[in-house]
Amino acid sequence: MGFELLMDSSNTELSIGVVEDNKLTYKTSFPAWQRQSELMIPELEKALNATGKELKDVEKIVVGKGPGSYTGLRIAMTIAKVVGVLNGCKLVLVSSLQMLGPVNEKFIALMNARSGRSYIGVYDNGKTVLADDIMTNDDVRKYIEEHQDYKVYGDTAYLGIEGNKPDIVENLFLLKDKVEPEENNLKVKPVYLKENYEY
Repeated sequence: MGFELLMDSSNTELSIGVVEDNKLTYKTSFPAWQRQSELMIPELEKALNATGKELKDVEKIVVGKGPGSYTGLRIAMTIAKVVGVLNGCKLVLVSSLQMLGPVNEKFIALMNARSGRSYIGVYDNGKTVLADDIMTNDDVRKYIEEHQDYKVYGDTAYLGIEGNKPDIVENLFLLKDKVEPEENNLKVKPVYLKENYEY
């Protein structure tokens, strides 16, 4: 029986979800910084075993497209791309920043881009207010100060401010039908923002 798979490894967490009959029946998300490459396949197998599913039956894969960690992004994206091409299933690429906050909130999403910079995206009830970008940390602090009616999501300890912890799998689930599937699975590639890496 067909099902949908949710995956992300673009930042410090490794996240996997299984959706059956439009219900989230399995989810896991835990810190796995610099260990996503060794943990993603075993965790994926664990998810499939727990739900009695097989990869050949995936109908849709929803995956974080970036921005984020160069290596981390490629792990979930590569698995999604390979399965998508082999199965001919739908691939839905979701902003790794937008998935940090609930679709029904106004929020600023942040990730550490290193070198005194942050990845930032701003959303209001599913609509993009500020497209995913890179800002200096000083500019980010100023933006937050000027937009206090927006919640801040992400691991923001590096900025010395408190952020709300995201439920990545739940947010991917809420976004899965709000983003159009890719037209050509062979052409999907991560969004890095920092540099134009080849994929």
